[in-house]
Amino acid sequence: MGPDGPGGPGGPGDLGGTGGPDGLGRPGDLGGTGGSGDRDVPGDVGTLRLLHRICRVYAVVGVVVPVFGFATASQMGVLGSAWLIVSIALTALAALVLAAVVLPAQSALVEGGGTAAVTVRLGMSTGLFNLLWAAVTVLMIVRPGSTTGA
Repeated sequence: MGPDGPGGPGGPGDLGGTGGPDGLGRPGDLGGTGGSGDRDVPGDVGTLRLLHRICRVYAVVGVVVPVFGFATASQMGVLGSAWLIVSIALTALAALVLAAVVLPAQSALVEGGGTAAVTVRLGMSTGLFNLLWAAVTVLMIVRPGSTTGA
């Protein structure tokens, strides 16, 4: 049993949340396991900064993907294929989500302006970004209607 009784922090009901009884944490809370004394751990901030830096580099390097994609599609003669046009649109949408939603939300968290609402929106938009890339990946592998035989 935790110091706050059954179900309190560190007690039997502690499922490793971010703190408060609602499991959403508190403004400025960057994570932790919900037990006492683990908030504002320097490692959490360092990890957050590292992940934000990785995403920024990924965004810049990710610009070359469409360039190589257009070159490859041109070489294969499939620039007008429906599956490729949909893939291009989904890639552009994923880039927009990354640049307009994910990176600004990460910046807000890194700068200390992170609330539970910002964190939830970041998780949702990151999931959308990943879903878009998964759809592009499936389209690139399956290539519905493709007649290239490759």
